[in-house]
Amino acid sequence: MRLFGTGAMARVVRSRVGRRRVQTVVIAVATMMAVASAVVAGSLMVAAAAPFDRAFARQQGAHITAQFDPAKTSTARLAGTGGLPGVTASSGPHPSTAFRPVDRTGFPLPTLTLVGRSGPGGDVDRVDLKSGRWAQRPGEIVLDASFEGPTIQIGAPLKTSDTPGAPTLSIVGFAVSVSRTADSWATPAQVDALASKGDPVTSQMLYRFDAASTKEQILASRKKLAASAGPGALLGTQSWLDTKRVADQGAAATVPFMMAFGVLGIVMSVIIVSSVISGAVGTSLRRIGILKAIGFTPGEVVRAYVAQALIPAGAGIALGAVLGNLLAVPLLSDTAAVYGTVSLSVAWWVDVTVPAAALVIVGLAALVPALRAGRLRTVEAIAVGRSPRTGRGQWAHRAIGLLPLPRAVTYGLATPFTHPVRALAMLLAVAFGTVAATFAVGLTSSLTAIGASQDPESRAAVTVTTTQPNDVAPPPPPPVGGGAANPSPAGGSVAGTHEPRVADPAKVRSAITSQAGTGSYYGKTETEVAVAGISGPVQASLYEGDSRSGSYEMISGRWITGRGQVVVPTRFLERTSTKIGDTVRVTYEKETANLRIVGESFDTSGSELEIHADMADFASAVPSAFLVEVRPGVRAGEYARKVAAAVRPLGGDATANAPSGQDGVILIMSAMAVLLTLMLVSVAGLGVLNSVVLDTRERVHDLGVCKAIGMTPWQVLSLVLASVTAIGVIGGLIGVPAGYALHGLVMPVMGHAVGTGLPSAVLDVYEPVQLLLLGLGGVVIAVLGALIPAGWAARARTASALRTE
Repeated sequence: MRLFGTGAMARVVRSRVGRRRVQTVVIAVATMMAVASAVVAGSLMVAAAAPFDRAFARQQGAHITAQFDPAKTSTARLAGTGGLPGVTASSGPHPSTAFRPVDRTGFPLPTLTLVGRSGPGGDVDRVDLKSGRWAQRPGEIVLDASFEGPTIQIGAPLKTSDTPGAPTLSIVGFAVSVSRTADSWATPAQVDALASKGDPVTSQMLYRFDAASTKEQILASRKKLAASAGPGALLGTQSWLDTKRVADQGAAATVPFMMAFGVLGIVMSVIIVSSVISGAVGTSLRRIGILKAIGFTPGEVVRAYVAQALIPAGAGIALGAVLGNLLAVPLLSDTAAVYGTVSLSVAWWVDVTVPAAALVIVGLAALVPALRAGRLRTVEAIAVGRSPRTGRGQWAHRAIGLLPLPRAVTYGLATPFTHPVRALAMLLAVAFGTVAATFAVGLTSSLTAIGASQDPESRAAVTVTTTQPNDVAPPPPPPVGGGAANPSPAGGSVAGTHEPRVADPAKVRSAITSQAGTGSYYGKTETEVAVAGISGPVQASLYEGDSRSGSYEMISGRWITGRGQVVVPTRFLERTSTKIGDTVRVTYEKETANLRIVGESFDTSGSELEIHADMADFASAVPSAFLVEVRPGVRAGEYARKVAAAVRPLGGDATANAPSGQDGVILIMSAMAVLLTLMLVSVAGLGVLNSVVLDTRERVHDLGVCKAIGMTPWQVLSLVLASVTAIGVIGGLIGVPAGYALHGLVMPVMGHAVGTGLPSAVLDVYEPVQLLLLGLGGVVIAVLGALIPAGWAARARTASALRTE
């Protein structure tokens, strides 16, 4: 309080803060919500801008992951590369190989890099265990956390290949390596045992350098490693810059919409605080004159009014910072799950910068009307404060009075013209609240559409596979000579441990077509192919039959309808410099086909490339699953049980598909949009509340006169509510188109951040009825904000109102 004076000055400030309770509460709550939303937005923007960097530093990630040929260099020589100039830390050599496992249902996983490490720690790449424990003995494996799912859990078996007699490993843990140095880990001895002629053991070395921030520095370091290891020893390297680009690409999608909400919050805070302080000065002109008459200088008057804003704002800012941290931490924890146990806490400078900036904004917003108070002449302030203001808005009262509406309603509709600046501030608050609500509705609808479009298989009612889980025992062999069934021989298969059997797809297809209730179906298999112009394997989904019901959303072009066609994502077109209509060469096992690009699919799977083609282009490809639509009135669960009974003796299985849940990142973004929108709408309502309170206090004597000549409490209530209804309508008419335009601006930027365009199903999410209801939302914000002071005015007694000045 010493900053604003002592003695009489302090008493004046305390008196005004205590007596102007509505003003105090509005400033405190508005700043609290603005700061809370800014802290959350700022924290997520910081986390989204560099989550990889923070996780990489915490794990001591590898700047270069290098693979060496152990036949062309020695272990000692590789270990010596850790002492090269510029190398700050190294780890290895670790044995490494590649294998393609199958889960307990027989479904093949992508080709995985398996590295032998005795533990998750080390000088470089300190792998974070998400669950379970590290592999300690042969027969155990730790998988990357991204593979965890219903069939891949701790304790589940994982067959190392689909060949008969392949070893089976037990999953003992899930871990995360931000550097992406491996997809799985086991003991070094286990890696050596799994190596094959096609996938021999290589030696992996992990390095950190004192200079590795540019591509040129990485290339220079790579040359040093190649020269030190010996001729031909270096097989390949992976740069942390490439891994970082992929990781930041996904997180970058949150930045555009968080910036949009942040800007809305800042603008609304300025509007609300300026309106509150300006209203306080406008309704206290007589008091300002009295303060000057008893000896207060203009500077002291200015400081008094700035203090009346900064004191409640300071309390609101402190509470907002705490609330923002409480809201941000769990959301950051969900985001951090992508990077293992790395804690993405609120950055300290966000907790400093946001409150400081808010305090400056409040001070500047209060300073402008406070300077006006300081410049007023003493006599003029007293005279203006005691005299009623006449003439302002009279034309509006006369014009609106001609409408065929009750007099109380027309009186209320004309009221905003009495204080046009205050009405403008209220209009802007309502408009920005409507903008936030419209944008949030469109954003959450688009995110929902994105989640649904990325799991087209869930649209089918039933999935019929050509394999069955290991825990489903095969039918017993027929009795010999009419006796009891032969027991399993020693070492033979028993329930839960037998090899998964693969059914003949033709027999499974026949079982589906012969089953009553079958509507339509198509076959599908997921595999890896080679594409000319792209290094490394590419994921491919091959379809049999009419697969349009399981198609991805199309950005341009169309879905495959037959042989010789392929659908690719945006990233494929960019990486290969191709376009729709071009031809690409695709190789599956030993078969090669030239396929014409007919469509650009909407795919948000990050850096992974997945193409979609017809199975008929590759004679050796067979479906691993059939996606079935049942006829109307047929229950999917009952249908699946009947089909399962028919295909299990063949080696297949059938399950009813449950609706897929939303992706975790999409849920986080939707929750943030809803949370920030509620905050901004609440702030808009508080702005309306403060303005209506000021209007009601100024007109309390007039309301007393109206009551004295017969106006009922309901008429007073309608008068006050009518004074904000027109503002709500206009605010809605402004806010809905602005929110619609903001959605159309932000969504393509979010799509570009993850390397894809957006289909119309994601962009065109507003319905006409929805837009109409959002427009009425402006009226709702205005009416709810005015409801409390309207109720007070309706309940006020006539005598009390007439005595109040």
